[in-house]
Amino acid sequence: MQDIQERARQIRLVIFDVDGVLTDGSLFLGDDGQEYKAFNSKDGHGMKMLQASGIEIAIITGRSSEVVRIRMQSLGIAHVFQGIEDKAAAYAELKQRLDLRDEQIAYVGDDVVDLPVMTRVGLAVCVADGHPLVRQHAHWTTSLGGGHGAAREVCELLMDAQGSLRPALDAYLA
Repeated sequence: MQDIQERARQIRLVIFDVDGVLTDGSLFLGDDGQEYKAFNSKDGHGMKMLQASGIEIAIITGRSSEVVRIRMQSLGIAHVFQGIEDKAAAYAELKQRLDLRDEQIAYVGDDVVDLPVMTRVGLAVCVADGHPLVRQHAHWTTSLGGGHGAAREVCELLMDAQGSLRPALDAYLA
């Protein structure tokens, strides 16, 4: 765990996949073709706290969805890449745009399409119910599954390692 804490201390940007990470991977499609997804409100609050602590958040997802755009906008996440087949290319663009090094970036994924980015970053995280190959290549695996608090775990891990978790939580007790 010490290695994970050391890696987490360096993070300035965390990138989340959506389906299977911020959701449980279920896709609900209406007769009209409208897509619905369920997001965990605790994950969302963790993401807001993380941003308030000074760590940026980005989304790189293979699917395009209006509901993802709306949810990320409500969370104040500016770096949203949707409909991305080549996640490594989006990662390289984001890294250059924000002038960061690999070791300053964390990525949270669940499936093999996430591996091209996960194998490059300073902290690769797999959700508990992620694919076995992804868990094998992750530096850390959450105890909770995608869409069920895994993102909150990641946010709190990073904040704890950087000393901002306790003050953020204490603010709610004041």
